[in-house]
Amino acid sequence: MIVLRDILYMVSLDSVVGDTSVAINQLEFDSRKVALNDVYVAINGTVVDGHSYIEQAVNQGAIAVICEVLPELKINGVTYVQVADSQEALAIMSSNYFGNPSANLELVGVTGTNGKTTIASLLYQLFRDAGYKVGLLSTVKVVVDTTEYPATHTTPDSVTINRYLQEMNDAGVAYCFMEVSSHGIAQKRTHGLIFSGGIFTNLSHDHLDYHNSFKEYRDVKKTFFDQLPKSAFALVNKDDKNGAFMLQNTVARKNTYALKSYANYRGQILESTMGGLLLKMNDHEVWTKLIGTFNGYNLLAIFATAELLGLETLETLQLLSNLQSVSGRFQYFISDKKITTIVDYAHTPDALKNVLETINAIRTKNETLITVVGCGGDRDVTKRPEMGRIAARYSDKVVFTSDNPRSEQPERIIEAIEKGVEPQDYKKTLAITDRKQAIKTACQFAENNDIILIAGKGHESYQEIKGERFDFDDYTIVQGILKDLNK
Repeated sequence: MIVLRDILYMVSLDSVVGDTSVAINQLEFDSRKVALNDVYVAINGTVVDGHSYIEQAVNQGAIAVICEVLPELKINGVTYVQVADSQEALAIMSSNYFGNPSANLELVGVTGTNGKTTIASLLYQLFRDAGYKVGLLSTVKVVVDTTEYPATHTTPDSVTINRYLQEMNDAGVAYCFMEVSSHGIAQKRTHGLIFSGGIFTNLSHDHLDYHNSFKEYRDVKKTFFDQLPKSAFALVNKDDKNGAFMLQNTVARKNTYALKSYANYRGQILESTMGGLLLKMNDHEVWTKLIGTFNGYNLLAIFATAELLGLETLETLQLLSNLQSVSGRFQYFISDKKITTIVDYAHTPDALKNVLETINAIRTKNETLITVVGCGGDRDVTKRPEMGRIAARYSDKVVFTSDNPRSEQPERIIEAIEKGVEPQDYKKTLAITDRKQAIKTACQFAENNDIILIAGKGHESYQEIKGERFDFDDYTIVQGILKDLNK
């Protein structure tokens, strides 16, 4: 039996009306899901205010209500708890409700603009290969040892996080690697979790539709490191100017990695080809199947994390050499006509530039590089012209198209992207609203040994248009088109 007062442990309470010794059932923040003897947590979100649904939750059987503002009408037999921050209260209560599962495993959070999914997923892969039971909370999927679940958010809500962590405890999981988004930090979803380590990858233009400025976006990321305990490690990319900032005020053990600067974990790319990377890491050489400088940083962060978690250096290097690329992250194949097609999640200017620079550094320049790219609707509009500028500058041909237009008109999104194209690059570009047709056109342009980059959606298996999700997988679609064209 779970008692209300037990899950309120460590929650800052302003006032309590009613009995906190009542037995409770579930913890809910969605009033539609509330059932008999549940606790309803009213959250003032970005779209709706949960306080408006307190009466509905009580009518559906809520035995307790957690809120920032007490309702005027209070029902006998229902306990009302006023708190300063409902999101923070929900996070702490979630940990308590599920028995504080993060304390029973080594939980490592990965934050930054780019590289989170790759680093978290490959750490999962590496520690699995080392013989451990491992968990993963990522944009692509959630994994409890070997059981996979679909992911709905980069960082799930705090109830879902703790439910998965409890399941990991039950399965005997020793390590869990988790993407920590700026939204997740700002909305206190990770509050109350006990992290063994935190990794900072880099910071660039993203999510300014949610955060009011780049400074706010950066500062939100920093709070993750501010909250790490003394027992944890903080590992940051020293080549990113924001790396040192993340370490300010943290009480965790400070560590750095870099390809260009002096750092605790120093890397050097000795060879870079379409077949992989030859890396030097702290005087040890290792060949990996991953491609590009950005993956050099990712692999260096993985190497450092493995060592900080106690793996032996030689074992770690051997495991690194066997890692396979993550779905939708520089995922490529070569068709029968020797056309190289790359599918990548690059949806920020910095990520797109990294991928295109990687391709240009490896290619012979005797082939044509064709890029298919768009921008998501209802998201940061300021990055659209920059995406257009970068795509046109670093490609030989560009097809601007739809990404996930959501509620916006795709044509308006593409027009905003095209505004960033420099005059000398106009002739390289064309716009095709239908994404499948855009991919088909790129394939028709391509000749033997050419390269096609399809950017923006990566692992996503859907396209979101006017509130509906339609099946759409870039990798599957381009494979089918090239196969048909080869007939």
